[in-house]
Amino acid sequence: MSPHPDSPHGSEGRIGSGIGEGLPGGAGRTRPAGPPTYVLTEDTPVYVISVAAELSGLHPQTLRQYDRLGLVCPDRTAGRGRRYSARDIQQLREVQRLSQDEGINLAGIKRIIELENQVAALQSRVSELVDALEGAAATLQQREAAVHASYRRDLVPYQQVQQSSALVVWRPKR
Repeated sequence: MSPHPDSPHGSEGRIGSGIGEGLPGGAGRTRPAGPPTYVLTEDTPVYVISVAAELSGLHPQTLRQYDRLGLVCPDRTAGRGRRYSARDIQQLREVQRLSQDEGINLAGIKRIIELENQVAALQSRVSELVDALEGAAATLQQREAAVHASYRRDLVPYQQVQQSSALVVWRPKR
C-alpha cells in the first residue's frame, strides 16, 4: 500500500495492521498506537512488475529485458519475484527517455547510469571528507586555544640594564 500522492507526508506512509481498513464491519476499530509499523521511502520495493510497467509506460517484457541487461535492477522477493521501488520507476522512465528521445543505445545508457552512480558516490565521499576536514580544523583550533590559554600570565619585573661604554679586548692565550 503506498501513501496518497497528496498526503502531507510525501513519500513516507504507514501501513497499518489491516484492522478496520476498508473491511466490512471494521467501523470503530483503529490502528494500534505507537510508532509506524513500516515506513515507505523512495527505495522501498513495493511495486510488482505489472504495476511498475504501467507506471513507467513500458511493457513488462521490456522491464525484464532491462533487468537482464542490468539497466534497472529491482529487488527480489523470497520467491524471486521482482519488486520495483519509486526510484526504479524513475530510472525506467529515464532509460526510456534516453533511448527514445536521445537515440542512445542500451549499452550507452548502461554506461551513463554507471557513470552517474560513480559521480554520486564520489560526491558523497567528498562530502564525508569535507565534514572530516572541518571537524579536524575545529579540533585543531580548540587545541590551539587551549595552548594559548595555558600561557603563564605572571608579571615579570623589568630591570633596566645599565649600558656601559667600556671596551673589552679579548686576546686568546698562545
